Order: sequence, then structure tokens, then C-alpha cells
Amino acid sequence: MAQEVRGVIAPGKDEPVRIETIVVPDPGPGEAVVRIQACGVCHTDLHYKQGGISDDFPFLLGHEAAGVVESVGDDVTDVRPGDFVILNWRAVCGKCRACLRGRPWYCFDTHNAKQRMTLTDGTELSPALGIGAFAEKTLVAAGQCTKVDPGVSAQVAGLLGCGVMAGIGAAINTGEVGRGDSVAVIGCGGVGDAAIAGSRLAGAAKIIAVDIDDRKLEKARSMGATHTVNSRENDPVEAIRDLTGGFGADVVIEAVGRPETYRQAFYARDLAGTVVLVGVPTPEMKLELPLLDVFGRGGSLKSSWYGDCLPSRDFPMLIDLHLQGRLDLGAFVTETIRLDEVEKAFERMHEGDVLRSVVVL
Repeated sequence: MAQEVRGVIAPGKDEPVRIETIVVPDPGPGEAVVRIQACGVCHTDLHYKQGGISDDFPFLLGHEAAGVVESVGDDVTDVRPGDFVILNWRAVCGKCRACLRGRPWYCFDTHNAKQRMTLTDGTELSPALGIGAFAEKTLVAAGQCTKVDPGVSAQVAGLLGCGVMAGIGAAINTGEVGRGDSVAVIGCGGVGDAAIAGSRLAGAAKIIAVDIDDRKLEKARSMGATHTVNSRENDPVEAIRDLTGGFGADVVIEAVGRPETYRQAFYARDLAGTVVLVGVPTPEMKLELPLLDVFGRGGSLKSSWYGDCLPSRDFPMLIDLHLQGRLDLGAFVTETIRLDEVEKAFERMHEGDVLRSVVVL
């Protein structure tokens, strides 16, 4: 029987979000209903609100979430009611060419729930990243649910659902940061700080944080940065080279998603070094680089999709590291808020005052 719950929707482009009654259907084959315990406020949600991702309004916002499975549909065997899970937006199919080649983190046919949640008047909602977790309950594909140790707080666990996993994965999975490497991270928001934390976890010897905001650079140090560069005051390429013996960093992670910062990353890496783009550009952005430089500098230019993570592999591992005290996920939570405070959280995000506001239900 369908249920009615409270949820936060974006009704139209740049309109204030509001709380509405959401109708959540019973799970069909391959689907699950999850009772949400906590959900982070991610910049991607703001992109949805601003119409920067699509115009398929109204959106049911929220996607960095953790909660408890309430019910499952037919043919669901990996999770069952009562399981504590983190939601992910890349449920792998197991059948596409990437999955069949043993690279499911690149799955080219990820999927979401087939049914739509609606408003009480029958208006279909578009769930953010196929999740829609600024709600008391949500409907997802069962493959979007990853079981983890229930001893972890939902407030921190849900952050692996997007930004924190993207940053950690950009360092560990995509950049393949290793012991003794030098790493530079350009852009010290939530994703950049997670890349710093991931680089420290991987054993990097030198981690250089680059940003234009001294407040963010101070936070980056607490996450594991060994050096900081204010790129409003200093040339970041020269600063990174100076800090690495004149050579450049082994791995440079660009967590902004702009042509000018990507160029900085490209020239701040050592010969045969690696550039990882994890910041998300907008459709109109163009990049121009001398092709001879691309050839002559060698190495790898990589894009990182969701930290190239495999949720079933990475989420339980990172939660275990957190519970062992080796990865402080709690450091990413700036504040906890209510559902009716999401609009204010977007305003604080603009001001650069928070890493993550987390809605607690």
C-alpha cells in the first residue's frame, strides 16, 4: 500500500524549495523502500534546483543518504527489511560491456527504480540522481542500497553517497595515489577535502591544498594537507613546483571543474604524472591545450566518475576504516539541520561556510 511522507521538492528553476507530501509506492520487482535517517546537502542538489542538470521539474531533492530498508519487491536478494544501508546513484547492471570485462565501477547501464514517486495530485517527481532522499522515505532500485556496519552514525555514513566518496575515490581509485607520492588538490570544498583525506589514507608523503579561501585552506590542513597555497595570492603552478623540488606533483586532483584550474593541474604535475578531473564542468566550458604539451609531458589525464567507486566494495571498507578511527568522516559534517532548513543550507553553501549540512530525520 502506498505511503505518504514529507519531502523537499524543487518546484521550478531557481524557485525556493518547499516541503510537500510525497506518495511512495510499494516496491516493485528489484526495488526497495528505505526509511531515511540522514541526508547530506550536496552542491548537486543546488544544481538541480537551478535547472543546471535538466528541466524535468519538479525534483525530489537529496541523494547523500543512509537509512534502513523498510520493504523490498520481488526478486530482491541482496538486501532485506531491517538492513542499514547507504544509498548510491550508480547501481551496476552486471551485464554491460564494462561489467562483463570486470570493471563494474564503469558500468554503462546503471539503473534506478522504475516506478515514480508523486505528489498527492499525481504529479510525477524526478528524484535527484535517482534517489530523492530529502524525504522520510524513498523508493530506489535495490542495487542502490549497500549494506554497511550499523554501528556507524547515519549522519556520516550517508556522505559516502556522493561527495566524500567522489573525493576519496579520485585519490585512491582514479589517481592511484601510493605511498610516498606527492599530491596536489585544487579546490578545497567537500570533494577536494575528501581527496586530501584519501591521499593521506593512501600514504602520500606530501599533500598540497590549493584554494582562494584561507578558511578552506585551514580546514584542508585538518584533513591531512601538509602544505597550502592561496592561489589568489600566488601562482599555484609555481608554488606546487617549488614544493616538489621543481618537478611538480605526482598526482594533481582538480576538484573545481573549470578550464583555468584544469590548466593549472595539467602544468603542476610532474613529467609522466597524473591529472584527475573530479570537479564537474558545465556544458559550455571549453579547454584548449597545446597538443605538443599533452604529448611531451606524458602521463595520464583522467576523469573520475563518482571516484570510480564500486559501492559494494568501497562503502563497507571506508565505514570500517572510520569505525577503526583511521578515517574521520565526522570531520565533513559542519551542521545538522531539519527538512525545513534545506533552503537556508543552500544559502550557507553559497557563502562557503560549510563542508556539509546534513538533514537528520
